[in-house]
Parts: sequence; structure tokens; C-alpha cells
Amino acid sequence: MRLFDSHAHIGLIHEDPIEQLIVVQEAKREKVEGILSICNNLRDFFQVYENLKTASHVYHAVGVSPSEVINPGREWRDKVEEGVKLDRVVAIGETGLDYYRKFGDKDSQIELFIAQLELADRLGKPVIIHNRDAGHDVLEILRQKIPRQGAVLHCYSEDWGYAQQALELDLYISFAGNVTYRNARNLHETARNMPVERMLIESESPFMVPSAYRGKRNKPAYLGENLMFLAELREIEPEALAEQLFENSLRFFGISA
Repeated sequence: MRLFDSHAHIGLIHEDPIEQLIVVQEAKREKVEGILSICNNLRDFFQVYENLKTASHVYHAVGVSPSEVINPGREWRDKVEEGVKLDRVVAIGETGLDYYRKFGDKDSQIELFIAQLELADRLGKPVIIHNRDAGHDVLEILRQKIPRQGAVLHCYSEDWGYAQQALELDLYISFAGNVTYRNARNLHETARNMPVERMLIESESPFMVPSAYRGKRNKPAYLGENLMFLAELREIEPEALAEQLFENSLRFFGISA
């Protein structure tokens, strides 16, 4: 069995470069053979990229999170384009909208989101979408601006009705540890009914720890818990689901096997 963690904030688990390498190697021993490293800002992206340069199973996304909308950096577009040219940088993100935390104002968030969608389209990269309490606006914007290489709704938290609208746009949907929570019935319904070809899984570490590890700080090594829960939910053998999700990740991110 092989797993692909499509969203992990390695730099938020540990700042120390040696500890970051330990985290990704530990995950590999737990059959997580691919990891997509996510950073909220460009300064952290370049630092984590350098720290994990020797970890060939770690891929990277470059972009500006809505949490950075007040100060994305004067030359953020140039920095994103610089990052995309680096080896194993396979996506733009995470980007999107977060109305829960109220980072900046809505108009500024929307402007930054659209700018990165347009940039991703020009650069030929898929996009990783952050959505918190902004589902309507996220879908409306994607209907107009989805890049040709597609997008994934990461750490999915909406219901099945919303997922059906997303799937009409050919979006992928990624499930984090919150899908294992007993009361997350909206996620269970979505994960049970959606086409498996459009599904990814992620740790969203150090956040969204699976229920089996509640009280601990999340890390990619725990991703197998998400897989086992989804396999039981869909009544499919874990090995078969793991392989399907791994292949989905390679296809979505344009990674050669």
C-alpha cells in the first residue's frame, strides 16, 4: 500500500530543518510515499523547500494563503513565478477565501484569490483551494476563473449538495482527519457518494488530527487513519482505495510515476 498526503504544513510541525526531514521520513515508513508541502507565505515556502530539497518524495505548492492578504509581499507574483520553476513544485496554493478568521476584508481576499487563479492558469498549474465559511463565493469565482489544470477543495467541510456543484466544475475534493469524526455526517455522506476518481486525502498537519490520535499534534505519518476510515465508509479494501487515491494525486498534480 502507498499513500499520498496532498496537504501537509511541514514548516508548522517543526521549524528545525532536521526535524522536518525526520517528519517526512517517518511518514515514508508508514507508507506515505508522497507528500505535498504547503506554506502560507512565500518566505516560508522558500525556507521549507530548501530544508526538504533532498527528500525526493516531497513535492511543493507555492502561493499566498488568505491569512497573508494584508501583506502578501510587494513582489509576490514574481516570487510565485520563481518558485514554480523549482524542481517538484507542482501546484499553486494554498489560496482561497476565509471569512471565519476575517483576514483583511472580503474584497482584498477575493482580489488575491482571483489573481492567483489567473496566475495558475497562465503557468499551467493546478490550484489548492482553501474555503472556510466562504463556500458560495468560492464556487462563484471558480465558475468564472477555474484554471485549465483544475483545482482541489482541500480539507473539505461542506455538504454533499455543495460537493455535487463542485464536481460539476470537475473539481477534486480532499478529505482530512475531520472526516473521521463521529459527528461529521455531512463529510461522511460526501465521501461515501462522490466519484472515487475525484477524491484525494490529506493530513492537513499539524491540524485536523484523526480521531484515533485526538490530543496529539497531527503529522503525515497518521494519514493511514484517514484511509482506513474512508475504506470502511465506502466498503472497499484499503489497499485498493489507497492505490486509487495515490493515482488520483499523481494525475491531479501532473507527477510522473
